[in-house]
Amino acid sequence: MLIAGYAIGANKGYIYIRAEYPYILPVLENALNEAREAGLLGENILGSGFSFDIEIRVGAGAYICGEETALFESIEGKRGFPRVKPPFPTTHGLFGKPTVINNVETLCNVPLIIAQGSAEYRKIGTEKSPGSKLFCVSGDVPKPGLYEVPFGVTLRELLDMAGGVANNKKLQSVLFGGAAGAFATSEHLDVKMTFEDLRAAGLPLGSGVVMVFDETRDMRDVLKRLGHFFAHESCGKCYPCQMGTQRQMEILDRVANTGTLPDDLIRLQDVGWTMTDASLCGLGQTAASAVLSAIQLWPELFMESDGLPSQFEKR
Repeated sequence: MLIAGYAIGANKGYIYIRAEYPYILPVLENALNEAREAGLLGENILGSGFSFDIEIRVGAGAYICGEETALFESIEGKRGFPRVKPPFPTTHGLFGKPTVINNVETLCNVPLIIAQGSAEYRKIGTEKSPGSKLFCVSGDVPKPGLYEVPFGVTLRELLDMAGGVANNKKLQSVLFGGAAGAFATSEHLDVKMTFEDLRAAGLPLGSGVVMVFDETRDMRDVLKRLGHFFAHESCGKCYPCQMGTQRQMEILDRVANTGTLPDDLIRLQDVGWTMTDASLCGLGQTAASAVLSAIQLWPELFMESDGLPSQFEKR
Protein backbone atom coordinates (compact mmCIF):
# COMPACT_ATOMS: atom_id res chain seq x y z
CA MET A 1 0.00 0.00 0.00
CA LEU A 2 2.91 2.34 0.74
CA ILE A 3 4.30 1.71 -2.74
CA ALA A 4 0.89 2.31 -4.30
CA GLY A 5 0.52 5.55 -2.36
CA TYR A 6 3.94 6.71 -3.54
CA ALA A 7 3.11 5.80 -7.14
CA ILE A 8 -0.09 7.85 -7.25
CA GLY A 9 0.91 10.67 -4.91
CA ALA A 10 -1.44 9.78 -2.06
CA ASN A 11 -0.58 10.46 1.57
CA LYS A 12 -3.22 8.37 3.38
CA GLY A 13 -4.23 4.73 3.14
CA TYR A 14 -6.98 2.73 4.82
CA ILE A 15 -7.20 -0.98 5.59
CA TYR A 16 -10.81 -2.05 5.94
CA ILE A 17 -11.67 -5.13 8.00
CA ARG A 18 -15.01 -6.85 8.39
CA ALA A 19 -16.22 -7.03 11.97
CA GLU A 20 -16.29 -10.84 11.75
CA TYR A 21 -12.47 -10.97 11.78
CA PRO A 22 -11.40 -9.19 14.99
CA TYR A 23 -8.48 -11.57 15.56
CA ILE A 24 -6.53 -9.93 12.71
CA LEU A 25 -6.80 -6.44 14.21
CA PRO A 26 -3.93 -6.68 16.75
CA VAL A 27 -1.75 -8.41 14.14
CA LEU A 28 -2.18 -5.53 11.70
CA GLU A 29 -1.82 -2.87 14.39
CA ASN A 30 1.47 -4.45 15.45
CA ALA A 31 2.71 -4.52 11.84
CA LEU A 32 1.84 -0.84 11.35
CA ASN A 33 3.59 0.10 14.60
CA GLU A 34 6.71 -1.78 13.48
CA ALA A 35 6.62 0.07 10.16
CA ARG A 36 6.35 3.43 11.94
CA GLU A 37 9.25 2.56 14.26
CA ALA A 38 11.32 1.64 11.21
CA GLY A 39 10.54 5.02 9.65
CA LEU A 40 8.49 3.50 6.81
CA LEU A 41 5.25 5.25 7.76
CA GLY A 42 4.66 8.81 8.85
CA GLU A 43 6.19 12.16 7.89
CA ASN A 44 9.13 12.47 5.47
CA ILE A 45 9.68 8.71 5.07
CA LEU A 46 13.42 7.89 5.01
CA GLY A 47 14.15 11.52 4.21
CA SER A 48 12.41 11.26 0.86
CA GLY A 49 10.03 14.15 1.36
CA PHE A 50 7.15 11.68 0.93
CA SER A 51 4.68 11.29 3.80
CA PHE A 52 2.20 8.44 4.10
CA ASP A 53 0.28 6.77 6.90
CA ILE A 54 -2.20 3.91 7.14
CA GLU A 55 -5.34 3.78 9.25
CA ILE A 56 -7.37 0.66 10.08
CA ARG A 57 -11.14 0.86 9.94
CA VAL A 58 -13.39 -1.96 11.18
CA GLY A 59 -16.80 -2.37 9.57
CA ALA A 60 -20.05 -3.46 11.15
CA GLY A 61 -20.32 -6.84 9.44
CA ALA A 62 -22.02 -6.07 6.12
CA TYR A 63 -21.29 -8.13 2.99
CA ILE A 64 -22.33 -5.15 0.88
CA CYS A 65 -19.24 -3.26 2.07
CA GLY A 66 -17.18 -5.46 -0.21
CA GLU A 67 -18.56 -3.18 -2.95
CA GLU A 68 -16.05 -0.39 -3.28
CA THR A 69 -18.33 2.62 -2.92
CA ALA A 70 -20.23 1.06 -0.01
CA LEU A 71 -16.84 0.54 1.60
CA PHE A 72 -16.14 4.26 1.17
CA GLU A 73 -19.43 5.12 2.83
CA SER A 74 -18.61 2.83 5.77
CA ILE A 75 -15.15 4.33 6.26
CA GLU A 76 -16.75 7.77 6.24
CA GLY A 77 -18.96 6.68 9.14
CA LYS A 78 -22.16 6.26 7.15
CA ARG A 79 -24.33 3.26 6.39
CA GLY A 80 -22.80 0.97 3.79
CA PHE A 81 -24.89 1.89 0.75
CA PRO A 82 -23.39 1.70 -2.77
CA ARG A 83 -23.11 4.99 -4.58
CA VAL A 84 -24.58 5.70 -7.98
CA LYS A 85 -21.83 5.74 -10.61
CA PRO A 86 -20.60 7.87 -12.31
CA PRO A 87 -18.70 9.61 -10.79
CA PHE A 88 -16.21 6.83 -10.25
CA PRO A 89 -13.68 6.38 -7.41
CA THR A 90 -10.81 7.50 -9.66
CA THR A 91 -12.22 11.05 -9.52
CA HIS A 92 -14.65 11.06 -6.56
CA GLY A 93 -13.78 8.35 -4.04
CA LEU A 94 -13.20 8.37 -0.29
CA PHE A 95 -14.15 11.74 1.23
CA GLY A 96 -14.75 12.95 -2.33
CA LYS A 97 -11.09 12.58 -3.31
CA PRO A 98 -9.56 10.48 -6.12
CA THR A 99 -9.06 7.01 -4.65
CA VAL A 100 -7.38 3.77 -5.67
CA ILE A 101 -8.98 0.68 -4.14
CA ASN A 102 -7.49 -2.79 -4.33
CA ASN A 103 -7.80 -6.14 -2.63
CA VAL A 104 -5.02 -7.03 -0.21
CA GLU A 105 -4.02 -9.95 -2.44
CA THR A 106 -3.39 -7.57 -5.34
CA LEU A 107 -1.19 -5.24 -3.29
CA CYS A 108 0.78 -8.19 -1.89
CA ASN A 109 2.12 -8.89 -5.38
CA VAL A 110 3.59 -5.39 -5.78
CA PRO A 111 6.76 -5.81 -3.64
CA LEU A 112 7.50 -9.15 -5.29
CA ILE A 113 7.26 -7.65 -8.79
CA ILE A 114 9.43 -4.68 -7.85
CA ALA A 115 12.03 -6.81 -6.07
CA GLN A 116 12.37 -9.50 -8.76
CA GLY A 117 11.19 -7.71 -11.89
CA SER A 118 8.16 -8.32 -14.06
CA ALA A 119 9.97 -10.88 -16.25
CA GLU A 120 10.75 -13.04 -13.24
CA TYR A 121 7.20 -12.66 -11.95
CA ARG A 122 5.75 -13.72 -15.30
CA LYS A 123 7.62 -17.01 -15.09
CA ILE A 124 4.94 -17.98 -12.56
CA GLY A 125 1.51 -18.86 -13.95
CA THR A 126 0.52 -18.55 -17.60
CA GLU A 127 1.06 -15.95 -20.30
CA LYS A 128 -2.36 -14.34 -19.87
CA SER A 129 -2.64 -15.03 -16.13
CA PRO A 130 0.82 -14.48 -14.63
CA GLY A 131 1.62 -14.98 -10.97
CA SER A 132 -0.05 -17.02 -8.29
CA LYS A 133 -3.55 -17.06 -6.85
CA LEU A 134 -5.01 -17.75 -3.42
CA PHE A 135 -7.83 -20.30 -3.43
CA CYS A 136 -9.95 -20.92 -0.35
CA VAL A 137 -10.93 -24.59 -0.57
CA SER A 138 -13.77 -25.64 1.73
CA GLY A 139 -16.62 -28.09 2.00
CA ASP A 140 -16.33 -31.85 1.62
CA VAL A 141 -12.54 -32.14 1.52
CA PRO A 142 -10.21 -33.63 4.16
CA LYS A 143 -7.84 -30.64 4.17
CA PRO A 144 -9.80 -27.40 3.73
CA GLY A 145 -7.72 -24.26 3.76
CA LEU A 146 -6.09 -21.45 1.85
CA TYR A 147 -3.91 -22.66 -1.02
CA GLU A 148 -1.53 -20.47 -3.00
CA VAL A 149 -0.87 -22.01 -6.40
CA PRO A 150 0.43 -20.76 -9.75
CA PHE A 151 -2.22 -19.81 -12.25
CA GLY A 152 -2.67 -22.74 -14.63
CA VAL A 153 -3.09 -25.66 -12.24
CA THR A 154 -6.27 -27.59 -12.91
CA LEU A 155 -9.25 -27.90 -10.61
CA ARG A 156 -8.38 -31.57 -10.24
CA GLU A 157 -4.87 -30.72 -9.03
CA LEU A 158 -6.21 -28.18 -6.55
CA LEU A 159 -8.70 -30.66 -5.11
CA ASP A 160 -5.96 -33.29 -4.88
CA MET A 161 -3.94 -30.87 -2.72
CA ALA A 162 -6.94 -30.68 -0.40
CA GLY A 163 -7.14 -34.47 -0.24
CA GLY A 164 -9.86 -35.01 -2.85
CA VAL A 165 -13.48 -35.55 -1.92
CA ALA A 166 -13.76 -36.61 1.71
CA ASN A 167 -14.84 -40.09 2.88
CA ASN A 168 -14.37 -41.61 -0.58
CA LYS A 169 -17.54 -39.96 -1.81
CA LYS A 170 -18.11 -38.88 -5.40
CA LEU A 171 -17.93 -35.25 -6.42
CA GLN A 172 -21.31 -33.70 -7.08
CA SER A 173 -20.38 -30.06 -7.65
CA VAL A 174 -18.00 -27.23 -6.87
CA LEU A 175 -19.16 -23.69 -6.21
CA PHE A 176 -16.69 -21.27 -7.78
CA GLY A 177 -16.32 -17.68 -6.65
CA GLY A 178 -18.35 -17.85 -3.45
CA ALA A 179 -22.03 -17.09 -2.94
CA ALA A 180 -22.04 -14.90 -6.05
CA GLY A 181 -20.37 -17.60 -8.14
CA ALA A 182 -21.37 -20.52 -10.32
CA PHE A 183 -21.36 -24.30 -10.08
CA ALA A 184 -18.93 -26.67 -11.74
CA THR A 185 -19.21 -30.46 -12.00
CA SER A 186 -16.81 -33.35 -12.55
CA GLU A 187 -16.79 -32.37 -16.23
CA HIS A 188 -14.79 -29.29 -15.25
CA LEU A 189 -12.05 -31.07 -13.28
CA ASP A 190 -9.43 -30.50 -15.98
CA VAL A 191 -10.22 -26.81 -16.49
CA LYS A 192 -7.14 -24.72 -15.78
CA MET A 193 -7.44 -22.17 -13.01
CA THR A 194 -6.78 -19.06 -15.07
CA PHE A 195 -8.85 -16.03 -15.96
CA GLU A 196 -9.12 -17.07 -19.60
CA ASP A 197 -9.84 -20.79 -19.11
CA LEU A 198 -12.45 -20.26 -16.39
CA ARG A 199 -14.11 -17.56 -18.48
CA ALA A 200 -14.28 -19.95 -21.44
CA ALA A 201 -15.87 -22.56 -19.15
CA GLY A 202 -18.46 -20.05 -17.91
CA LEU A 203 -17.02 -20.03 -14.39
CA PRO A 204 -16.01 -16.98 -12.34
CA LEU A 205 -12.64 -16.78 -10.62
CA GLY A 206 -14.15 -14.31 -8.18
CA SER A 207 -12.56 -14.25 -4.75
CA GLY A 208 -10.95 -17.65 -5.23
CA VAL A 209 -13.58 -19.60 -3.28
CA VAL A 210 -13.75 -23.30 -4.19
CA MET A 211 -16.53 -24.97 -2.18
CA VAL A 212 -16.84 -28.72 -2.68
CA PHE A 213 -20.10 -30.69 -2.39
CA ASP A 214 -20.14 -34.48 -2.41
CA GLU A 215 -22.86 -36.74 -3.80
CA THR A 216 -24.84 -36.74 -0.53
CA ARG A 217 -25.50 -33.00 -0.46
CA ASP A 218 -28.98 -31.72 -1.24
CA MET A 219 -28.39 -28.93 -3.75
CA ARG A 220 -31.87 -27.55 -3.14
CA ASP A 221 -30.84 -26.94 0.46
CA VAL A 222 -27.57 -25.34 -0.67
CA LEU A 223 -29.47 -22.97 -2.96
CA LYS A 224 -31.94 -22.16 -0.20
CA ARG A 225 -29.07 -21.12 2.07
CA LEU A 226 -27.61 -18.94 -0.68
CA GLY A 227 -31.02 -17.34 -1.15
CA HIS A 228 -31.27 -16.53 2.54
CA PHE A 229 -27.77 -15.08 2.52
CA PHE A 230 -28.47 -12.59 -0.25
CA ALA A 231 -31.88 -11.62 1.12
CA HIS A 232 -30.20 -10.88 4.45
CA GLU A 233 -27.22 -9.01 2.99
CA SER A 234 -29.04 -6.87 0.43
CA CYS A 235 -28.80 -3.25 1.58
CA GLY A 236 -32.22 -2.45 0.10
CA LYS A 237 -31.12 0.70 -1.70
CA CYS A 238 -32.29 -0.39 -5.17
CA TYR A 239 -35.62 -2.05 -5.82
CA PRO A 240 -34.47 -4.90 -8.16
CA CYS A 241 -32.15 -6.31 -5.48
CA GLN A 242 -34.31 -5.44 -2.47
CA MET A 243 -37.38 -7.20 -3.86
CA GLY A 244 -35.57 -9.69 -6.08
CA THR A 245 -33.51 -11.29 -3.31
CA GLN A 246 -36.68 -11.66 -1.19
CA ARG A 247 -38.67 -13.30 -4.01
CA GLN A 248 -35.71 -15.54 -4.87
CA MET A 249 -35.42 -16.65 -1.24
CA GLU A 250 -39.15 -17.41 -1.03
CA ILE A 251 -39.09 -19.55 -4.18
CA LEU A 252 -35.94 -21.42 -3.11
CA ASP A 253 -37.49 -22.02 0.32
CA ARG A 254 -40.52 -23.54 -1.35
CA VAL A 255 -38.46 -25.68 -3.73
CA ALA A 256 -36.38 -27.02 -0.82
CA ASN A 257 -39.10 -27.46 1.78
CA THR A 258 -42.56 -27.96 0.32
CA GLY A 259 -42.13 -28.75 -3.34
CA THR A 260 -42.07 -26.88 -6.63
CA LEU A 261 -45.09 -24.97 -7.90
CA PRO A 262 -45.88 -24.64 -11.60
CA ASP A 263 -43.52 -22.17 -13.30
CA ASP A 264 -41.22 -21.74 -10.28
CA LEU A 265 -38.28 -22.25 -12.60
CA ILE A 266 -39.58 -19.46 -14.84
CA ARG A 267 -40.03 -17.21 -11.83
CA LEU A 268 -36.47 -17.83 -10.69
CA GLN A 269 -35.14 -17.03 -14.14
CA ASP A 270 -37.18 -13.84 -14.42
CA VAL A 271 -36.15 -12.63 -10.97
CA GLY A 272 -32.52 -13.60 -11.59
CA TRP A 273 -32.25 -11.90 -14.96
CA THR A 274 -33.95 -8.76 -13.62
CA MET A 275 -31.53 -8.49 -10.70
CA THR A 276 -28.58 -9.12 -13.00
CA ASP A 277 -29.62 -6.44 -15.49
CA ALA A 278 -31.10 -3.76 -13.24
CA SER A 279 -29.41 -3.81 -9.82
CA LEU A 280 -27.31 -0.85 -8.76
CA CYS A 281 -24.21 -2.74 -7.65
CA GLY A 282 -22.40 -6.04 -7.90
CA LEU A 283 -24.29 -7.68 -5.03
CA GLY A 284 -27.63 -7.58 -6.80
CA GLN A 285 -26.05 -8.18 -10.18
CA THR A 286 -24.63 -11.51 -8.97
CA ALA A 287 -27.21 -12.51 -6.34
CA ALA A 288 -28.77 -14.99 -8.77
CA SER A 289 -25.58 -16.23 -10.42
CA ALA A 290 -25.41 -19.53 -8.53
CA VAL A 291 -29.14 -20.15 -8.95
CA LEU A 292 -29.06 -19.49 -12.70
CA SER A 293 -26.01 -21.74 -12.92
CA ALA A 294 -27.87 -24.52 -11.08
CA ILE A 295 -30.83 -24.15 -13.45
CA GLN A 296 -28.49 -24.74 -16.39
CA LEU A 297 -26.90 -27.81 -14.81
CA TRP A 298 -29.82 -29.39 -12.96
CA PRO A 299 -33.18 -28.15 -14.29
CA GLU A 300 -34.77 -31.24 -12.75
CA LEU A 301 -34.27 -29.68 -9.30
CA PHE A 302 -36.97 -27.16 -10.17
CA MET A 303 -39.25 -29.48 -12.13
CA GLU A 304 -42.69 -30.71 -11.31
CA SER A 305 -43.28 -34.41 -11.61
CA ASP A 306 -44.61 -34.08 -15.16
CA GLY A 307 -41.44 -32.47 -16.50
CA LEU A 308 -40.15 -29.05 -17.41
CA PRO A 309 -42.42 -26.03 -17.39
CA SER A 310 -43.59 -25.29 -20.90
CA GLN A 311 -41.79 -21.95 -21.06
CA PHE A 312 -38.42 -23.32 -19.90
CA GLU A 313 -35.54 -21.95 -21.92
CA LYS A 314 -31.84 -21.45 -21.61
CA ARG A 315 -30.57 -17.95 -21.77
